Amino acid sequence: MIDQPQRVEAFKAEIAEMSLPDPASGRDRLLLRAGGALMALGVVLMPVAYVMSHDTLNALQQRDAQVVAIMGLVFAVVGGALFLRYSLAQFLRFWLARLSWEQQAQTDRLVDAVRADPAPVPAARPTATTPTKAAAPAKGAPAKPAGAKAPTPPRKASGGPKATPKPDRPQVDTTG
Repeated sequence: MIDQPQRVEAFKAEIAEMSLPDPASGRDRLLLRAGGALMALGVVLMPVAYVMSHDTLNALQQRDAQVVAIMGLVFAVVGGALFLRYSLAQFLRFWLARLSWEQQAQTDRLVDAVRADPAPVPAARPTATTPTKAAAPAKGAPAKPAGAKAPTPPRKASGGPKATPKPDRPQVDTTG
């Protein structure tokens, strides 16, 4: 895949000029691991709270267990969000760098191909907006002015409410 070492060095220099944060920074890795740990802690706290609430008849202890269960749920949701955010950030950073690399390589191949074979560009075909030479009218026919369009055929009636009545139905006078 890496066929040109000078391109690799040029790519690294361009990334260094952008002053992007290091993808392997300690803070990102720490928050990714903290998200995983919070998610695991939340998954462990919820069954523990369930057992706590069902082992007693004291309503105060049951309410404490409910609070622990809600905390477990919050830990799981926040941990999942942190884990998802930082794992996607790592993936998207890699994906964007790879996409940039591939587009640069494709552009280089295209430029090399154009420089190697500068083929003549074909002439443009006439379009509806480009004027073309009109055909001469037949003998005896009147000449059409420039830009005149051919007449369109008349449209057929739609058969809507104002269509002609059918002969087998009697006509009712509604005028009064």
